[in-house]
Amino acid sequence: MEIFKRIIGLLRPYRKRTVIATGLLIIVLTLRLISPYLTKILIDDVIEKGNRELLTTILALIFGLEAIISVSVFFRHYMFEKTSQDVVFDLRKKIYGNLQEMPYEYYDKTRIGEIMSRLTSDLDGVRSFICSGIVVIIENLVYFVASSVILFTMNAMMASLVLITAPFLAYVGWRFNKIIRPIYNDIREQNAVLNTRAQENIAGVRVVKAFAKEDYEKETFKAENRKHLEKHLKASSTWADYYPVMDFISGLGSVLFLWAGGYMVVANKISLGTLVAFTGYIWMITSPMRSYGSIINTVAHAISSGERVLELMSIGSSLKESENPVFPGNFQGHIVFDNVSFKYNENYVLHNINLDLEPGKTLGIVGATGSGKTTIINLLGRFYDCTQGKITIDGIDIKKYKLKELRQQISYVMQETFLFSDTIEANISFAVPDAGMDKIVEAAKAAQAHEFIMNMPLGYNTIIGERGMGLSGGQRQRIALARAILKNAPILVLDDSTSSVDMETEYEIQTALDKIQKNKTTIIIAHRISSVKNADQIIVLDQGRIVERGTHDSLIALQGYYYRTYMDQCKDFFELKQIDEVLIQ
Repeated sequence: MEIFKRIIGLLRPYRKRTVIATGLLIIVLTLRLISPYLTKILIDDVIEKGNRELLTTILALIFGLEAIISVSVFFRHYMFEKTSQDVVFDLRKKIYGNLQEMPYEYYDKTRIGEIMSRLTSDLDGVRSFICSGIVVIIENLVYFVASSVILFTMNAMMASLVLITAPFLAYVGWRFNKIIRPIYNDIREQNAVLNTRAQENIAGVRVVKAFAKEDYEKETFKAENRKHLEKHLKASSTWADYYPVMDFISGLGSVLFLWAGGYMVVANKISLGTLVAFTGYIWMITSPMRSYGSIINTVAHAISSGERVLELMSIGSSLKESENPVFPGNFQGHIVFDNVSFKYNENYVLHNINLDLEPGKTLGIVGATGSGKTTIINLLGRFYDCTQGKITIDGIDIKKYKLKELRQQISYVMQETFLFSDTIEANISFAVPDAGMDKIVEAAKAAQAHEFIMNMPLGYNTIIGERGMGLSGGQRQRIALARAILKNAPILVLDDSTSSVDMETEYEIQTALDKIQKNKTTIIIAHRISSVKNADQIIVLDQGRIVERGTHDSLIALQGYYYRTYMDQCKDFFELKQIDEVLIQ
């Protein structure tokens, strides 16, 4: 019931339009309640008594009522439809805005297909309820109550015969609602699973084809699709079990009425017109009773959709903003990690990390896959909050900065390069949309991307595919690097940003970055030692702990992990050097 109230509460911004639409609905219902009585007069006072003058009047009234009803229905439908579309527009906007504020942690645990399902089919379920479900509920409620009152004023015994089945119908409806709601929740969940499966398959179609797993994917999707079908069939089966029972109970009242009414007409206790009028009002009572199952079905469907939509709106970010935020002035970029630890899913990923990176200096981070390198920079941008310790920039705890202000001071080249389905120009200028073309080209040249961009059909206006499809891994990385360079933030973070380019291109990029980095605090995460060897400070991570620290030369002298990695990567170079020396001799 709470969810139902919240769905109705969504109409509050449009209360004026909703009140007018509801008023039109009441007018339509009131006029339709008059129609059976006019039929009674037509039969008893016109047809049986042969009153021709009254015939014209009654027919004119009936025509007038139908005309008013038709116009009212048109405007009522338009207003409810417009309101439902506006509500969904607002919901979609709020949900999308809320999703932008969600931390990484939320997306780590939530399937994209589930989010898309809530943004589409669940929102449509809410829209459908506002547009037509509310109308059906009000219409049936008014018909049932008003017609019952009219029948009791006309003949209490006849009204009792019709309504005697109502308690039985209410019980069956309660049982139906109790069973159908969990089924609808299951359908929504399975719909999300199916969407996720389809989305992942389409996104990873190249991998599927590369491994010739088309048949496997077909079978997997078929299995999920089968579950989706079975859940819908279960809902249909439940509906088929209960609806005939509810229809029979509501129809039973009509049979009892016709039996008693026919007897009373034959016995001259009531007129034929009264019986016909009774029949009209009884239809207005039994129709809601017959529709009871359908109404429960509609409400259960709306509540199921509403729960999922409103849940997405109510989820707040676990990253709390400071009540008295500090706004960065002359941001220097002095980064300090003070005894920082971080755990994810109850497992510690970082242990007692201590760093002091002065403004304008470069930190290199190396280590095996899964050692916690990327986690360090994720904590720096407050994509997660550290579990213990604190991180400061220019002596201020990063939790005291507004999130957006903090992140505006950092340029990222992420480990997983993401490009939008847009022009190359728009991708590079994503962080600085008003950047001039000369600045965009300058950033592209620094990232060694300008040449291949100009070789593309439309140059910087070339639209690239989703996630950068159509570009090589190295090309995607260079565009991402250009995007970070153009932002020109005081802190530059490069997470394995040249892993997909050749050695020569890496050297050219590194030469360009050396010029750019002069006044920036830079953090470079890399597997290639060549990317970090010129760093002012290098740390080696192993299972979330700093196990080595120093400059390139001091770490080589230490002959630990860093030294072994360097020797492995330079092995071919040293062998070629030895061959050259032999040939020279």
